[in-house]
Amino acid sequence: MRLLIDVGNTSLKAVLWQNKQVKAADINNLPWSQIKEVVFACVGRSELLSDIRTQAAINNINCFEAKVTKKLGELTCAYEHVNNLGIDRWLALIAGFTLCPKKACIVVDAGTATTIDVLNSQGQHLGGWILPGLDLMTSSLTQNTQRVFDDGKTSFANELGKNTPNGLKNGALVATVGAVEQAKQHLGVQKNTQQVQIIFAGGYGSLLQQQFEGSIFDSLLVMKGLNYWYELTETV
Repeated sequence: MRLLIDVGNTSLKAVLWQNKQVKAADINNLPWSQIKEVVFACVGRSELLSDIRTQAAINNINCFEAKVTKKLGELTCAYEHVNNLGIDRWLALIAGFTLCPKKACIVVDAGTATTIDVLNSQGQHLGGWILPGLDLMTSSLTQNTQRVFDDGKTSFANELGKNTPNGLKNGALVATVGAVEQAKQHLGVQKNTQQVQIIFAGGYGSLLQQQFEGSIFDSLLVMKGLNYWYELTETV
C-alpha cells in the first residue's frame, strides 16, 4: 500500500493506492503497518507534512518527494528552467501521458487558477498557460469596477448574458473555454492532423468538461500523476 500526499497552500490531501485502486485516507488514522512508501508533492507549506514524515520515520517507511525534471521516460518538459513549472501541473501531465499513451492531450486544472498544458502524441510538453480561475476572474471585476456586480446566485453558463451577473459569469466561462479551444491549434487540430484528448481536473473541471464533447473529468488526476511519477521514476 502506498500513501500519496498532495500538499497545497492551506491544506493537505491524501489517498491510499493499492492494487491500482485509490482509497480515501483518514490522515489522522492511517494504517501505518500496511504502508510501504510515502510519496508526496508539495506546492504549499511543507510543515503540513511534519507529523506524517515523523510517523513514517518511526515505522521505517521511505518518503519520496515528486520533482519536475526535464525528462521522465518518454515525457519531456517544455520549460527551460523546469523548477519554474508547478509540480501539480507536471503531475497532471504525467497522468495524461500515462492514461492516454501516444495521444495528444490538453490537460486543464481548473481551481483558484486555471492551468492549461499541451502535450503532443510523442510525449513532448509544448507549454501552457496560467489563467485566473473562474471565481478569480469574476471577483477581480466586481472589486475593480463600479458597475459590474455578482448577485451571488447566478451560475456559470455557456450562453450570452442578458443581465450583469450572467454577463459576468458567462464571460468568465467562455473566456476559459476559448483558451482551451485556442490550445487545440497548437496541436494542429484545426487541420485534422491528429486527434486530441482533453482532460479536466480541479473544482471547476466538471463544469468545463461539459463544454467539450469526448473530454474527460478526473478528480484524482494529480494523485494519479503522483503515483505514476513514482512508478516511472523507479523504472528509470
